[in-house]
Amino acid sequence: MAEYDYDVLVIGAGPGGYVAAIRAAQLGLKTACAEGRETLGGTCLNVGCIPSKALLHGSEKFDEARNGTFANYGIKTGTVELDLDAMQGQKLDSVKQLTGGIEFLFKKNKVTWLKGYAAFEDAHSVTVAGQKVTAKNIVIATGSSVTPLPGVTVDNDAGVIVDSTGALALNRVPEHMVVIGGGVIGLELGSVWRRLGAKVTVVEFLDQLLPGMDGDVRKEAAKIFKKQGMDIKLGTKVTGVAVDGGKATLTVEPAKGGEASTIEADCVLVAIGRRPNVDGLGLDKIGLELNARGQIETDHDFATKVDGVWAIGDVIPGPMLAHKAEDEGIAVAENIAGLTGIVNHDVIPGVVYTMPEFAGVGLTEEAAKEKGEIKVGKFPMLANSRAKTNHEPDGFVKVISDAKTDRVLGVWCIASVAGTMIAQAAQAMEFGATSEDIAYTCHAHPTHSEALKEAAMAVTGKPIHM
Repeated sequence: MAEYDYDVLVIGAGPGGYVAAIRAAQLGLKTACAEGRETLGGTCLNVGCIPSKALLHGSEKFDEARNGTFANYGIKTGTVELDLDAMQGQKLDSVKQLTGGIEFLFKKNKVTWLKGYAAFEDAHSVTVAGQKVTAKNIVIATGSSVTPLPGVTVDNDAGVIVDSTGALALNRVPEHMVVIGGGVIGLELGSVWRRLGAKVTVVEFLDQLLPGMDGDVRKEAAKIFKKQGMDIKLGTKVTGVAVDGGKATLTVEPAKGGEASTIEADCVLVAIGRRPNVDGLGLDKIGLELNARGQIETDHDFATKVDGVWAIGDVIPGPMLAHKAEDEGIAVAENIAGLTGIVNHDVIPGVVYTMPEFAGVGLTEEAAKEKGEIKVGKFPMLANSRAKTNHEPDGFVKVISDAKTDRVLGVWCIASVAGTMIAQAAQAMEFGATSEDIAYTCHAHPTHSEALKEAAMAVTGKPIHM
């Protein structure tokens, strides 16, 4: 093995890359991970999942205290004030602890952190910070970054037109925030600033929010966010944004064509999606071309067409989710080590961490219908005793199963703890469960999860509590 510096070199230390590196090292392979950020953890830990959850949780507590449910429980509060600096401080503290935790795990597992961005010289060597490093296997785990909106320049430092990174770090509560894009990131960050006092307008090109989720969930989402006070403009496209001082003027028009109008805002969040990070990798030097969506294609084992080069996470096809990348990181390390690493891409849950949460796994009702005959069971959270007791009436659980075999094809739910509830559905589907299996599994009472049991019972037409 002396001909190579390492058995495995992972490019990128996000959820996919750092997990791949740790797993490879656990399997006895000499491993390095190249990362140019000052801290490990990639977008997710530094400017994504983790800081956004810290602000979502903090803003939720503030909203409950100021406008929300405290009074329902007989809790009287005095004047409730926001200390934004302190809220941002606890967010940074969470990020620091978690990124430091990965550095500790690298040391514990003897993974070498090569500080710098890597670029290919050939299929078995890269340069990192001017140094040449060779490896028998190289895993591309470079993740994704914000998709720019043509003609709209993001300047996070100025804080008027921002992307998700800038929206996580605002030092003031905007009077009016316009969110361009009604997907997960836009709705989560829009929710944070709405709770903290901003007027929020969401502009979505499509005719429903949350592209990719089940149709019923998407319809309900628009109702819930409108009820919370967001102004939702569906079927609307942004044709331009002009900045003058601390104000922005957006020009919008109906997506299907029609008269243009303007919206004034003091903060605009561009959240129209993410794209794979492939620039600067030198893929041309190893003869690796991208597909039409700018992604790297791999086989079932996450090997690219170049021998010894593998790829995982946001740079390959599939949902751009941290947990999908993590599972692929474990699988690719196991495949490199000669074991069998598999990811079931049919069972990847997705969650929107607003209040309530929106979660789903498997097929939407629309996609399931295209594949064959189905049965659907639905149960409203309003009829769930725990949700009722907690004053959380919004949402439902929906179970979609194959009409002939009863095998569960998809589960969708809206509930305060939907993200936690969906794990049970994913586990059941991984085992090939039928709706009957879920319906006849004893669920603790009173819990939100009973709504999943009742929805499963509803597939064959027999829920108890409605």
